[in-house]
Amino acid sequence: MTMQIRRAERKQAKLRIGISAPSGAGKTYSALLLAYGITSDWEKIALIDTENGSGELYSNLGEYNVITLSAPFAPERYIEAIKACEDAGMEVIIVDSVSHEWDGKGGCLETNELLAQTKFKGNSWAAWSATTPKHRKFIEAIVTSPAHMITTARSKTDTIQTEDKKIKKVGTKEIQREGFEYELTVNFNIDRDGHFAMASKDRTSMFIDVDPFVITVETGKKIKQWNENGSLDYVAVKGEIMSQLKRLNAKRATAEEAKQSVKDLTGIELKEENYQAIATALKNQQPAKPADPAPKAPAENSAEPLIPEQPADKVVDDKLPGLKMPVVNRATDPKAGPMRLATLKSLLEIAAETSDPVRQVSFLGFMYGIEGITKLDELTVAEADHLIQVLKK
Repeated sequence: MTMQIRRAERKQAKLRIGISAPSGAGKTYSALLLAYGITSDWEKIALIDTENGSGELYSNLGEYNVITLSAPFAPERYIEAIKACEDAGMEVIIVDSVSHEWDGKGGCLETNELLAQTKFKGNSWAAWSATTPKHRKFIEAIVTSPAHMITTARSKTDTIQTEDKKIKKVGTKEIQREGFEYELTVNFNIDRDGHFAMASKDRTSMFIDVDPFVITVETGKKIKQWNENGSLDYVAVKGEIMSQLKRLNAKRATAEEAKQSVKDLTGIELKEENYQAIATALKNQQPAKPADPAPKAPAENSAEPLIPEQPADKVVDDKLPGLKMPVVNRATDPKAGPMRLATLKSLLEIAAETSDPVRQVSFLGFMYGIEGITKLDELTVAEADHLIQVLKK
């Protein structure tokens, strides 16, 4: 294959923004402001929270989405959370923070030590042959996501030992594997005292030579505008269209099926000049709910009714509309995913006045007649959606 030389051209791409700061400097708050500046829609923002619920402290800003990620902080669990956000059609995903994946309970450092003691005869260096591929998959999930990504990282004081054996402070260092910053479009360091940000890396060239500043929504808008000034990357946008079709469970096995699915969903022909409009239209659509199965015909001479009646114990109060729970089959119906469960848990903490999962389940049984479950993740999609609607009222 003959190599081709072409003129350099900056193209639009999904943003990868990092925020590094010590505790209390405003990483989460700044990340949310940046995200809103990029998308201008709180409902298209998802925050993966590893900081003990701190991600929901700013719910007054807008109705953004949250996934609570608790220990163990294995790379695979981060990847699962990112995938859940992508499947839900989020435009900006905030990972708050990536430090736990490296140095948290069940993170790479702890996992590597465990592997060294159990599989590599105490050789920590050899154990990295098993740990590093897991970490690389985590990085790939961030770099290749069809959403804009904002990551936060904890930082600590970095020191060196001088020639006279004294310890000298030389700034701060983020808690993540060395080289993480290379994957980012922009990386901001924020100080604790004034919440001022400075760019330690900046591919946009907009922040390198500016005085320290406070991150606002306008900062996000500025970065978005810089990105959109690049030429359209048709290959990247086509990949985003395919990702959206997958999320919407549309047919795409062949080129003709993909074209027809785009036409059916958006009314737009799948041509290069329409790629951006198609991607935007698909983002704003939600997957169609699976059709209810056809009622089973009663056997001959059977007294079984054609359509089963709603169990009486599912009705809590006829005077309150919307409290009749749907009839489900927990053995076959799809289970509620992490996004729905995170929303449901947040609402139950208010309604049931407890964060104890056992008491929340008891509350559902008492108030809504839900029986036969011991954990919230046993609920089906239909049950979770109905409860979320009811509890929001």
